[in-house]
Amino acid sequence: MTTGTFADDLAIERSSELQPRELIVTIFGLYARAESNWLSVASVVRLMSHLGVDGSAVRSSISRLKRRETLEAHRHDGAAGYSLSKPTLDALAEGDVRIFDRKRAEIEDGWLMVVFSIPESERDKRHVLRTFLTRLGFGTTAPGVWIAPGSLVRETRETLERRGLSEYVDMYSAEHLGFGDLRTKVRTWWDLDALTTLYAAFLDKYRPVLERSTAGTLTPQDAFAEYVPMLTEWRRLPYLDPGLPLPLLPPGWNGVTAGRLFDELNAALSGPAREHAMRIIHQP
Repeated sequence: MTTGTFADDLAIERSSELQPRELIVTIFGLYARAESNWLSVASVVRLMSHLGVDGSAVRSSISRLKRRETLEAHRHDGAAGYSLSKPTLDALAEGDVRIFDRKRAEIEDGWLMVVFSIPESERDKRHVLRTFLTRLGFGTTAPGVWIAPGSLVRETRETLERRGLSEYVDMYSAEHLGFGDLRTKVRTWWDLDALTTLYAAFLDKYRPVLERSTAGTLTPQDAFAEYVPMLTEWRRLPYLDPGLPLPLLPPGWNGVTAGRLFDELNAALSGPAREHAMRIIHQP
């Protein structure tokens, strides 16, 4: 498997429309890992039907994920099914930290700068490396110079080593000494306006879901139908937002409010959603 194809599978898509393959990866990430890393095709089709996706689209998406080596085919007790590949499991484990254990950097953390040099004979790895730096939340200060909060040193090192990309990279600990206003610089290194818009859309879409959950009007199946798409949409955002220090962000940064909403939704929906999913997965 090439790392680039899996990076494409988990690409941070700015389109608001969720693709069936994204939902399938979320379902496997949530429920297959707790079931010996295997789900039957029949159970995935049933679960996806509760998300409004028909069986033919599910099977087509699974085949695509298999070709990309995101999923691997296995039979258990005569039943056809799939498991997450090892690289996929590693990527999802990395994602768990970003999604469920978010940490915001402090100005005192400084900056992590990355530069890389890749021979022309291996130029395909340039795209792969740029993709992973983007997924880690790096911005660009100049062509070929990437920057992230200093709090991402460990995650960056482990990711590049795991992907076999570290030999092309130099990492530096940096401090901004001049010139110009750092808050202004940050707005050129990251597209904060686009992030603000994405967070606002998430808040508008999912505040009513939390209200319905708080009112006790959601069944386990309802919770599943809301939770899986919500988590799929949310998992794009922590990769676009590297957790920049609050003093460098616009006043009243809505990413904080959106993060709080996600935590409340996760607490309210994950349990009943799992209850529904396990009932379907264990259905004869």
